[in-house]
Amino acid sequence: MAKKTDAELLRATALGQELTDNERAVLVTKMKKRELKDGELLVNEGEPVTTLFVLIEGRLSVSSRIEGNEVTVYAMNPGECAGTRAFVDRTPRKATLRAEGKTVVMTLEPDAFESLLADHPRIVYNVMRAIFRITHSNLMRMNQETQQLTNYIQKTHGRY
Repeated sequence: MAKKTDAELLRATALGQELTDNERAVLVTKMKKRELKDGELLVNEGEPVTTLFVLIEGRLSVSSRIEGNEVTVYAMNPGECAGTRAFVDRTPRKATLRAEGKTVVMTLEPDAFESLLADHPRIVYNVMRAIFRITHSNLMRMNQETQQLTNYIQKTHGRY
């Protein structure tokens, strides 16, 4: 079986689903690929890293410092993106990302992305639309988890 191109790998992600094959081929020219070993740190909470990360293979543990302890709050699966807020706002990271097993991520820097504006505005539009959808999906998931926790605490709407 032939090895997939980076553009083909991007197709199976939340970011790449918004793009045509040609658009993905252009976008990956602005991206880099990074391979991580088990336990390797991708980015630390509080760092001024504005990179958008697209998980291609493996898993990423998302953790935050809570009362001085690093607590895992989510485990990312292939196809998911991390760093949308930092990428758009150019603000410090709100979470630490660490590889769980062999992991491959594609990265996109804001300046490289913005260089597409003049010649490929449709790609920029579609990527920003994808980022909006990713952010909205994350918010919906968090709201659902909050509701489930509230139901559990109040012993309503379920078998608790």
